[in-house]
Amino acid sequence: MPADETASPGTPARSHYDAVIVGGGHNGLVAAAYLARAGQSVLVLERLPATGGAAVSSRPFDGIDARISRYSYLVSLLPRKIVRELGLDFAVRKRTVSSYTPAVRGGRHTGLLVGADATRDSFAALTGDDREYDAWQRFYGMTRRVAERVFPTLTEPLPARAALRDRIDDAYAWRTLFEEPIGVTVEETFADDLVRGVVLTDGLIGTFADAHDPSLVQNRCFLYHVIGNGTGDWDVPVGGMGALTDALAGAARAAGAEIRVRHEATRVETDGTRAEVTVRSPGGEHVVGARRVLVNASPQALAALLGEQPPAPAEGAQLKVNMLLTRLPRLRDRSVDPRRAFAGTFHIAEGYGQLATAYRDAAAGRLPAAPPSEIYCHSLTDPSILAPGLAARGYQTLTLFGLHAPARLFAEDHDARRAELLDATLAELDAHLDEPIAGCLALDADGRPCIEAKTPLDLERELRLPGGHIFHRDLSFPHATGGTGRWGVETAHANVLLCGAGAVRGGGVSGVPGHNAAMAALGR
Repeated sequence: MPADETASPGTPARSHYDAVIVGGGHNGLVAAAYLARAGQSVLVLERLPATGGAAVSSRPFDGIDARISRYSYLVSLLPRKIVRELGLDFAVRKRTVSSYTPAVRGGRHTGLLVGADATRDSFAALTGDDREYDAWQRFYGMTRRVAERVFPTLTEPLPARAALRDRIDDAYAWRTLFEEPIGVTVEETFADDLVRGVVLTDGLIGTFADAHDPSLVQNRCFLYHVIGNGTGDWDVPVGGMGALTDALAGAARAAGAEIRVRHEATRVETDGTRAEVTVRSPGGEHVVGARRVLVNASPQALAALLGEQPPAPAEGAQLKVNMLLTRLPRLRDRSVDPRRAFAGTFHIAEGYGQLATAYRDAAAGRLPAAPPSEIYCHSLTDPSILAPGLAARGYQTLTLFGLHAPARLFAEDHDARRAELLDATLAELDAHLDEPIAGCLALDADGRPCIEAKTPLDLERELRLPGGHIFHRDLSFPHATGGTGRWGVETAHANVLLCGAGAVRGGGVSGVPGHNAAMAALGR
């Protein structure tokens, strides 16, 4: 059932609720489902015509029946515990290949294919021996052990830093991930520039930083990208990302929660015990009372609702591109089938040196000369997102995520700068293809190529992500620090909780902040 059919634009049925949830994104729906299942009266307010926020599926190309995960697109951090406890009809599939990274060595097109049956041979062909492969195995064996220990804590009260260190029980892992820039270990562990770059990319998805940034923001990003469900695997949501939020909306409604779309919360007033939420809807403005308010929006939006000083501005740094192809392009590396290369994460211009150069370009206010990005093909793993006729004709989707594209680069001449970066990004891809990607693009009902690009400023306008930051703000380490509260969702007001990506242990499609805010509200 489409998300816009799981909610009603009508007036709330009551004037007072146990919990009012501001924002119908996936975290808000998780919180609503848990609270309603606990017997509480729950109202979810969503300003858009449909629930889901950034975790939605849509048909962006006119006249084409292809349901694209338009913004967020892969699943790693969603705990199976949440899927099980809420009884969600939602599944993910493993990708047959983890990643493929094309390269040119000695004038010959080759690449690094990381997958269960090809990894060792691919490393040897690229580097000439097994040393990099052995280092890879040791390094990711370490991150796997950390994942097994850390991931279960995400849905528990925040551990103290010392307690988390004791739980990890590995001095090398703690130093690598929590104490010194990840670039130090990457350079100590790996010798090959391409291998170093593939490792570093997990620290840069949605984060604008250098490998040696002293803030360790890249370490925090890296950590969240390798701990998901204790494995670090990034899986494909069956039916697209909207299948998850549709299932969550259904679970919340089945438990008794009310969901109202086209209802925007504009103000929250609280004395710490009771709260009033001012709501703007097609029927006018009205006020709803609540014992608690859970805000599934950014910390900036929370401050605006409360009339308080907002936190420091956030800045997103990515280019998101969605494409529909009539067929996958041929590769210059003839040793790998395109269906394998695009089944996992296809790295483009992501060598270690290339990433550093692109960061320096962007930090200086220039579009990167060789924009780094990565692509994957959802429809190879889950063809259900395509109409049967499209799938039978060999159509495929491509999702591209570009790095080091901070919002500041688009402050002037936005559309022209977006087009320029898109052209440069596709040129880097074309350098490894035997034919231009443009020649493989499907056409929509009006004869236009099926491709769309979103900058951070597009995301800010469409989804109200502050500065287009996909995590709402820089990620935090998953342990307590001063002022984080017991669950990492608490605010200065006892009955107002932050259940969005900006909470401690927020970010990504996880449902973790929604779960934790519900647990805090229930006193568990």
